[in-house]
Amino acid sequence: MSVPNRYLLEHGSTLGAIGRVALTTIEQQVFKKIPTSAPKVPGPTLSATYPARSAELIRDYVKHVGGDPAAYKNTLPPHMWPQWGFGLGGKVLDGVPYPISKVLNGGCNMQINAPIPANEPLIITARLENIDDDGNRAVLQQRVITSTKSVKEALIADMFAIVPLKKKGGDGAPKDKKPKESPRVPDDAKEIAYWEIGAKAGLDFAKLTGDFNPIHWIPAAARASGFPNCILHGFGTMARAVEGVNRGVFSGDVTRMKKWNCKFTRPLVLPGKAGLYVKGNEVFVGVAPGGPAFLVGSFEG
Repeated sequence: MSVPNRYLLEHGSTLGAIGRVALTTIEQQVFKKIPTSAPKVPGPTLSATYPARSAELIRDYVKHVGGDPAAYKNTLPPHMWPQWGFGLGGKVLDGVPYPISKVLNGGCNMQINAPIPANEPLIITARLENIDDDGNRAVLQQRVITSTKSVKEALIADMFAIVPLKKKGGDGAPKDKKPKESPRVPDDAKEIAYWEIGAKAGLDFAKLTGDFNPIHWIPAAARASGFPNCILHGFGTMARAVEGVNRGVFSGDVTRMKKWNCKFTRPLVLPGKAGLYVKGNEVFVGVAPGGPAFLVGSFEG
């Protein structure tokens, strides 16, 4: 499926956030303008109202991540929230004393309280909820709440930005400390979906959401960041996993999922293959049982 460029007109807030990150990076790297103290948390609440998303954008987004557009009758898929929430969610990081250019997407939680009406303007609030800094890394928890005029707090989403830091007291970990083992797909997990993801999946997801971080669609930028090629957006992996659970666990009923938690544990290099595996209410995305996982999480329905 070829994603039209016209959807860029619906991503104003997200594209603005990316531009703001670029300017902050220049200030920090060129002019060394990095705040020295962390802001108080929870921080102030920011709010904005955005127009309803177009039916065409919703349809093509759902199809791109493997869902059934007919399952969303006048509602928005909850996992699409980064498209309208990334901009305001990123703005709450203004003033944090960390190198913004090094931020990694660590994962996401969703509390789905009600279906989000697709034909109403979106009322978004966001704030910096917490900062967990242990000297090795800082985890910045950003909370984004989606409401409409008829449904208050339909979706409460937390995203976790991870910033690697220099270790206190030296550059390396203690010699007697074993490196943490990467998460793996359990040997007895059940496969409920398998995907072949094309080389342009990062660019298509960017056109559908506005997240044009170059590591997802420009090979040279991805290699400069240490990856062998472009990597899939973490939220792109998450959306595929949620739709896979909707289909394979909830028989296609997209209203049954109430909670979703996940961590992005390994980059999914494009083009690539990945399977979706479940064990009870745990979910994993990886190549095979016993192999390393790109995503680990859980769900409630």
